[in-house]
Amino acid sequence: MFGFGKKQSVSEEQVLNALRAVQEPDLHRDLVSLNMIRDLKISDGTVSFNIMLTTPACPFKKKMQDDARQAVLTLPGVKQVNIEMPAAMTTDQRIRGQLNIPVKNTIAVASGKGGVGKSTVTVNLAVALAQEGAKVGLMDADVYGPNDHIMMGVTKQPLYSQDGKIQPVEAYGIKLMSMGFLVEPEQALVWRGPMLHSVVRQFLNDVDWGELDYLVIDLPPGTGDVQLSLAQAVPLTGAVMVTTPQDVALADVRKGVSAFEKLEVPILGVVENMSYFICPHCGERTEIFSYGGGRKAAEQWGVPFLGEIPLNPDIRIGGDAGKPITISKPESLEAKAFHELAKQVASKVSVLNFSRKAPGIIAAGDIPIIKR
Repeated sequence: MFGFGKKQSVSEEQVLNALRAVQEPDLHRDLVSLNMIRDLKISDGTVSFNIMLTTPACPFKKKMQDDARQAVLTLPGVKQVNIEMPAAMTTDQRIRGQLNIPVKNTIAVASGKGGVGKSTVTVNLAVALAQEGAKVGLMDADVYGPNDHIMMGVTKQPLYSQDGKIQPVEAYGIKLMSMGFLVEPEQALVWRGPMLHSVVRQFLNDVDWGELDYLVIDLPPGTGDVQLSLAQAVPLTGAVMVTTPQDVALADVRKGVSAFEKLEVPILGVVENMSYFICPHCGERTEIFSYGGGRKAAEQWGVPFLGEIPLNPDIRIGGDAGKPITISKPESLEAKAFHELAKQVASKVSVLNFSRKAPGIIAAGDIPIIKR
């Protein structure tokens, strides 16, 4: 693991001691004790090592790299520091044995009411996670109003393999399964709980998802049979709640948070969609639907606030055209906001997985895990 020449001006122990001063910002522990320093090599004043991240979408990647470099450069005899940052995805161990597929983490995206842009957030979150380097599946569990296949620009139907498994359709590097593939566009589903429970289980167990870092699940608005069936079918790593700034939307999100608490699903946080509008002509910012309600609500409920997504016609245009803004305009302010959301979600998932292996490392109130 460690390679050294015959004569070294700096030792392995000195390098590791220096790196003990560098903390992983989310876990509040140093990189050495977390076993994140790998493949340490020293040669002629050059120190090389890997910092093994818990997710490729780590929001603190650059900070940890800069801090580690500066810490090692303070050692006498060190002239250069080379750092690579591969990722070894953390896994929600509770999922193992529950599904017939190798999924590491399940992320539910929910809202208390319709019309807040939940599916738009879900699709762009999934794309952003994939663009950050993760293996992502997207399951559209909004059986009454499936739209993800439209927003992803998918028109072909899934196929069946020889073993009877459904092959998800791939778009933009994401594996997608949606109820929209199985019904005619004009067909309305009038189903009771048992039928919904059956289709949720089929989407989880009979689809050949392959190996996934994240299975992102788009839920119907509100609190109902699908949410209950999903929580019973598989342990959910966590839930992302989507809201808009208006008081009426926030009141409904609170009910959604309460429902997940009763189901013992951790709340990864709240994201405020349609948060503000930037005029493309003059650059003036306008809070069309009020502002800051999502952040205040998250603080009130004691859950993380994951960020703000601006209101922009390009987001709607991209969804209608089957090209999410993270694909159509990756350098835009809106696409960057979705990438920041993806990094925050990935970070919260990693913290939760570490907390389950080593209880007590999360600061109080960071991610509420409600137990009966």
